Amino acid sequence: QVQLVESGGALVQPGGSLRLSCTASGIILGTYAIGWYRQAPGKQREMVATITTYGSTNLGDSVKGRFTISRDNAKNTVYLQMSDLKPEDTAVYYCNAKRSISNYWGQGTQVTVSS
Repeated sequence: QVQLVESGGALVQPGGSLRLSCTASGIILGTYAIGWYRQAPGKQREMVATITTYGSTNLGDSVKGRFTISRDNAKNTVYLQMSDLKPEDTAVYYCNAKRSISNYWGQGTQVTVSS
């Protein structure tokens, strides 16, 4: 059974930092393209960052220069390092693993940016 588990979400003040983790069981994350997505209340889910199996990354325009995505294949984990957080970054953050017709989602982790 495949499971993606996100962790690291929290309440943080504007300008703060967080690191989200996505850990998998049942699949080898290093063989999947991984994406972080987020969904705020009343808004559509949007892509935040992606990383290919080769390590190439892509960031959404709203997070460029503030967020980075990385993977640790030995730990079967992908990270989203977030800095200079803004209230508009408040959302549930989801991890996605995709390979061919296989497509898996985690349950999400809440990030709230507020003073």
